[in-house]
Amino acid sequence: MPWSLHGGSHLPGCPGIMEEVDKILIRSLRLSGTEIPDEVQSIREFTTELIVESVVRCLRVINPSVGAGLSHILPPGMSARFRIGMSLAQACQDLGYQGEVGYQTFLYSSEPEIRRLLLFLVEKLPRDASEDASQPVGKSTTLHRAIAVAIKEQLAVPWVPPACRTPRLQLLQGSCLLKRFQAQPLVLPWESNLVPGKVPPERKEFFVKFLPPVSAQLPQTTSLVPSLLERNMAELSAAQDWESEWKSQGLGSRMTPEEYRQWKLQRLQRRLLDQLRQASPSLGPAQPGTTGRDLIQLLGSFGAGHERAGALAKGSRFTHTQNLAYKQEAEHPVQVETIPISRTSEQELREKQAAELETLEGELGRLVGQIGDLEGQMATLGLTLTQVEGEVRQRQLGVTEQEQTLRVKGRTVELLPDAENNMAKLQVVVESSAQRIIQLAAQWEKHRVPLTQEFRELKALHNSKELESSRRLLEIRELHERIRSAADEAKHKEDLYKQLLVELESLPKDVSRSAYTQRILEIVGNIRKQKEEITKILSDTRGLQKEINGLTGKLDRTFAVTDELVFKDAKRDEAVRKAYKYLAALHENCSQLIQTIEDTGTILREIRDLEEQIESETSKKTLSNLERILSDYRAMKQENTALLGRTRET
Repeated sequence: MPWSLHGGSHLPGCPGIMEEVDKILIRSLRLSGTEIPDEVQSIREFTTELIVESVVRCLRVINPSVGAGLSHILPPGMSARFRIGMSLAQACQDLGYQGEVGYQTFLYSSEPEIRRLLLFLVEKLPRDASEDASQPVGKSTTLHRAIAVAIKEQLAVPWVPPACRTPRLQLLQGSCLLKRFQAQPLVLPWESNLVPGKVPPERKEFFVKFLPPVSAQLPQTTSLVPSLLERNMAELSAAQDWESEWKSQGLGSRMTPEEYRQWKLQRLQRRLLDQLRQASPSLGPAQPGTTGRDLIQLLGSFGAGHERAGALAKGSRFTHTQNLAYKQEAEHPVQVETIPISRTSEQELREKQAAELETLEGELGRLVGQIGDLEGQMATLGLTLTQVEGEVRQRQLGVTEQEQTLRVKGRTVELLPDAENNMAKLQVVVESSAQRIIQLAAQWEKHRVPLTQEFRELKALHNSKELESSRRLLEIRELHERIRSAADEAKHKEDLYKQLLVELESLPKDVSRSAYTQRILEIVGNIRKQKEEITKILSDTRGLQKEINGLTGKLDRTFAVTDELVFKDAKRDEAVRKAYKYLAALHENCSQLIQTIEDTGTILREIRDLEEQIESETSKKTLSNLERILSDYRAMKQENTALLGRTRET
């Protein structure tokens, strides 16, 4: 609303403005839940019951904890009415109302006081309660409203037994449509881990010819929506993780996204290979450039059908038990006597088979124990072998160093028999080496100066490029932030636009905001015209006052000059003396006449003020309020008499 409603309460003599203000106020009270009859068009027509209901409804919307304890229905008893009036007055003061308010404000109300109080309460109403479209609420508030409407609708429907429910009641009160949120993995024609445009032809052919639709990939149709939602959420989270990682680390690496992905893949392969090498000490150290081949080879070493010696290819205990059992059977075949069935009874045969089975089970248990012991020994020997290999490598390094030292000492011993000649030769070699070093130092100095200069220039250029790249990187990050903020703002505005469209559709169609705007503009225009007229009247009054002051001064000066001239001649001539007396009497009469006119204007102004006071007192309905106070007083006396009678009876 472009202007405050409080301004209308200070504009006496503007009935059109008051009517418009009352209409807007009554509409706001109706929106807050007050049941105002259609024939009520002004605050002057409000009854005491309607005033109490309006105030209580507004308090319930503004502060539900305060308004919940107040009744919007005025009780018949006078003491209860006084208590309600005091409670409403205290609640309004707690909200910050600065005017005078008491029980008499509600029970014996006057139009200006009630208008000011209701305007204060209406301005305290929340935005959604007064339908202030210029201050739209957020998404959470709209969601809360929708939830509240749905809950109210469901609470308004009575509970019905399941056998008697209609389809709509089954939807509201039943759980037949609820399904479990069970997601299943889906295969889509595109994969997030594949670079666009680099899909292998085999996979493309699979996508085109053999991949079934998404709905046919699931065992149950109820899992379609959960699966799609979870897949979409996974892709969104992966895209957000990649974007945050690229902006935090990828941009600083100065690589393209494809190069950065390839670098991450190689680093993952190296880490995996290191972990697998730690688990498989039999493999040698990795050679540069063979990470992928070594990884495939190492993964192949863990295959089920790979038969070779070592800790990784030894197989399970059951496999070894089975192989050893078969081997024992092959090496030591069991000699079973073939006894004719005719000579041996069936019971003896069974006993012999049971004894043989018990013997074989004992042998099998013994072999299993031996295999376990052998596996423990193999593990111990493997650890011992690893330690021994480490010690051997260390000793080999020590032997190499000792061989180098021994070689140097041997050559020194060979030079000892002819020490003088060898010393001279060594001196010549040292001098020639020194001369050569000096020459090389001179040559290096010649090359070093331009190279140093070039190095410094390149270093300065590199530093400048580094600064430029850092600045560009900061600009790119700022640009990304601005793009993100712009996207968020655009999304927020889009949501706000949709929300405003929904609120516009939910508003009653019979109310035109343009009509209210037009009325407000007309009121503002009328106020502006009245201000212009008042300004014009004030300017005319000032002009008249200035003219009166000028004429009064001119009259005084003229009278003074005339009095002086006539007074000089009055001493010598009797006729002039009479004229002087008449002049003095005329001047006195004119002064009295002017004073009378001024007194008349003052009296007229006082009359107008008194008329306005009479009108304001009449609008306060003093006589009717006095009559109501007297009737309430009689009712209270009757209630007190009845209470005294009951007290005496008890």
